[in-house]
Amino acid sequence: MSDRNKAALTAANAAITRGDTEGFLAYCAEDILWTTVGEDTLNGKAAVREWMSTGYAEAPSFTVTDLVAERDFVIALGTIESKGDDGKPIQNAYADVWRFRDGLMVELRAFVIPA
Repeated sequence: MSDRNKAALTAANAAITRGDTEGFLAYCAEDILWTTVGEDTLNGKAAVREWMSTGYAEAPSFTVTDLVAERDFVIALGTIESKGDDGKPIQNAYADVWRFRDGLMVELRAFVIPA
């Protein structure tokens, strides 16, 4: 199951980098809980969709350095580049802890810091 979850996360991230929000959301459970530690928590797929419409208005790029899977969890470590409100690139390092249920992403705890 852990290989299947890693493959799902890889495909979901690829959808984000293509700007395909609905493609990403296809890998999410309706009741997904998305927490960016120290910031907001999004409850449900509709809230994630709404956030992505502004937070990922321009598709970010990911560099995943490590994917670690155990039971229903996949941890992704890497960097992400997005655009700030001023249009300048922002580099962040991240550790995402994803929990899966029945092959779908049901919870995210994202730890994001400036690189």
